[in-house]
Amino acid sequence: MHATSTITPAFITSGFHALSDHLRIQVLELLRIQELCVCECEYLGVTQSKLSFHLKTLKEVGLVRARADGRWIYYSLNLPQLVVLEQYLAEYRR
Repeated sequence: MHATSTITPAFITSGFHALSDHLRIQVLELLRIQELCVCECEYLGVTQSKLSFHLKTLKEVGLVRARADGRWIYYSLNLPQLVVLEQYLAEYRR
């Protein structure tokens, strides 16, 4: 495995746990296209509180970033953390 302080058993476990929910995967798919604000939850057909919970989960593990703009928070992918999970899995191909 590559020597990176981000690759720890705790991060790997929490990262894959965050990816284990279908709604969070849908959120990541949307974030591949554009930033997302909780106010735009109609894309997913869920309440703002439910979307906020899932975005919080993704943010806590570091898979998404949050940026405040006025009273809204916009979320985007944190690609370096996704790459860490990808690198972890890549080790199994060797």
